[in-house]
Amino acid sequence: MMSRIKQNIGFYGILSDPLVGYVELTKIFIKHHVPFIQLRMKKSPLEEVRAVALELVRLTRGTNSKFILNDEPLLAKEVGADGVHLGQTNMPYLEARTMLGPDAIIGLSTHNVEQVVIANQLRPDYIGMGPVYPTPTKEKPDPVIGTDGLKKMMAANTLPYVAIGGIDLTHIMDVKATGATSICVVRWVNDVEDPISVLEKIKYYYPW
Repeated sequence: MMSRIKQNIGFYGILSDPLVGYVELTKIFIKHHVPFIQLRMKKSPLEEVRAVALELVRLTRGTNSKFILNDEPLLAKEVGADGVHLGQTNMPYLEARTMLGPDAIIGLSTHNVEQVVIANQLRPDYIGMGPVYPTPTKEKPDPVIGTDGLKKMMAANTLPYVAIGGIDLTHIMDVKATGATSICVVRWVNDVEDPISVLEKIKYYYPW
């Protein structure tokens, strides 16, 4: 199946305990036409995730932003999300595709060249590549790939992708220098009181 996602995503937004709140950061992302908004609430009870997800589905419906739920394909189907993002230890891609149907957007995390090769055989809509740099956003982080690892993964890939993991203002030029066309940042935009200023900086390097 050919991906329906354009090759150059530019910027992929993730919501992870944002300082300004889930609803406010979602509204900012929508206003700035961020193409993907992923909800990541790894430490929260499922009922809490459901409540936030339902609100964000309502906010994003009819906008230029697609709402993606992290890790939970069953909940994504229940709340009417546009799709789901799967980690390597979540429900297998083909099972999630069967459950969600051909119209759902499904992304898959990859952490090495071997996983990229397998993903390219499976053909999800896009893949994440990382972590490029150390990141505390996961309790058990995957091994850091660095910019050299990112370049090797990019060379093995034909799918739309986003580089992710520890990317901020101090690293973004180095990531850009690899030839990466799309990135995702988490802490840089979630841990600030003025996410709009961060989006403006990101857009300078990675327009969307």
